[in-house]
Amino acid sequence: SVAHVAEGPPFSYPNGCHVAEVEVDPETGVAAVVRYTMVNDFGVVVNPMLVAGQAHGGVAQGIGQAFLEEVVYDGEGQPLTGSLMDYALPRADVMPDMAISHLSFPAKTNPLGVKGCGEAGCAGALPAVMNALVDALSGFGVKHIDMPATPLKVWQAIQAAKG
Repeated sequence: SVAHVAEGPPFSYPNGCHVAEVEVDPETGVAAVVRYTMVNDFGVVVNPMLVAGQAHGGVAQGIGQAFLEEVVYDGEGQPLTGSLMDYALPRADVMPDMAISHLSFPAKTNPLGVKGCGEAGCAGALPAVMNALVDALSGFGVKHIDMPATPLKVWQAIQAAKG
């Protein structure tokens, strides 16, 4: 029998809250994040511009994963999304205005009091965006949709929920 015991001070993981506002065009299935707000605790922030860039970039990555990015293969297993001409990456025109706030509770696990921030934007964006999308689609009876929620998938989910 193996026993695992976690002792010691808390880790230097960030924490926060992310909220996305999503609008959907039911005729085309196009979904858009129109507003995004996040409050993060990254501990002591040494370089605010670098941290803001990490947060913005992470949210862009999350929106891309939620709405755009999909690897597609043909029936023979050959990739159809073999270049960036075929694979939809997030662009500036799909990014919403973002409100970012920071709380600072220094980490007790290192002398600087810093916490990680590199993945926080993406980690918060995925559930925030997808939950906002399902909330926007709930009026049509949609209870779930898988990523990436492309316009076709959103439109199909609306049609299927209509019966």
